[in-house]
Amino acid sequence: MHIVVIGGAGYIGSHVTRCLLDADHSVTVFDNLSSGLRENLFPEAEFVHGDISHPLELREVLAGSSATGDRPADAVIHLAAAKAAGESMRNPEKYSTANLTGTINVLNAMSAVGVGRLVFSSSAAVYGEPTYLPLDEVHPTSPINYYGFTKLEIERILGWYERLRSIRFAALRYFNAAGYDPDGRIGGLEQNPANLLPIIMEVAVGARSELEIFGDDYGTPDGTCVRDYVHVTDLAEGHRAALEWIDEHDESLTVNLGSGEGVSVAEMVDMSRSVTGRTIPSRVAGRRPGDPAELVATAERARRILGWTAAHSSAQELVATSWRAYQSAYGSARES
Repeated sequence: MHIVVIGGAGYIGSHVTRCLLDADHSVTVFDNLSSGLRENLFPEAEFVHGDISHPLELREVLAGSSATGDRPADAVIHLAAAKAAGESMRNPEKYSTANLTGTINVLNAMSAVGVGRLVFSSSAAVYGEPTYLPLDEVHPTSPINYYGFTKLEIERILGWYERLRSIRFAALRYFNAAGYDPDGRIGGLEQNPANLLPIIMEVAVGARSELEIFGDDYGTPDGTCVRDYVHVTDLAEGHRAALEWIDEHDESLTVNLGSGEGVSVAEMVDMSRSVTGRTIPSRVAGRRPGDPAELVATAERARRILGWTAAHSSAQELVATSWRAYQSAYGSARES
């Protein structure tokens, strides 16, 4: 298939692109480089500098242009979104435009040129506060931040475009993406990260002075929050498998992509100290509003339908692959 990966120069998008190329698909990356990086592009994939806020650019890349060898797209993987939950509560206008309007532009372009397959980057944020664990796909959806609301609303819109325009989709509800390509082929680091592991790595290389741990008095074994971390390489494989499944079966699909294992903040810090050999100074700060004590997925549905497993998602491999990427980017990092 010829697949247009929107946001393919970003952290997750570059891993998805690499996975698709390894599976002998043809790929065009469509990215505005606002957070994506040119160093995350691959010579085997075409690159079109464009923005989902510009409908004409979307239609041109999906219909086929000189940049893509006049080959129209067979499918789209859409990973371009604003994704910081806290920021979404302060700046809903940004998230409405980037996530809601942007995705509607993608769907309208697909409808206009007749592209009928879409893999959408959704989020575990659609669930909100857990009423039971592990979270499965039939758990109630009640987002507690505007980011999660936009992802859930897009899933609902996808259902209507399936009904009215026969666009088959896979909505992939990510848990906490982490790690880097085990073969070291992707080195562009996340810009201004807000997630735990890249912040730990920045402390380890001396780019930050210390790590803030938001609460150590939760009802968990060590008092810190427990989260489900899934290796970005496993996520990428999930995109490939989901796309091929919806293409083969001509049906839509919604699945969790998570490891099914909980790792606490303290456990991740301890693993990072062990793997890096760095002290990684930390201090306990107050709880953040809306942080549940524990969020863990079951990905049984993805295993059963797609044959997908989180093969690279142990805490040790998450940290080790991240550390190699940060060491490569920062060179000889000083002790922090």
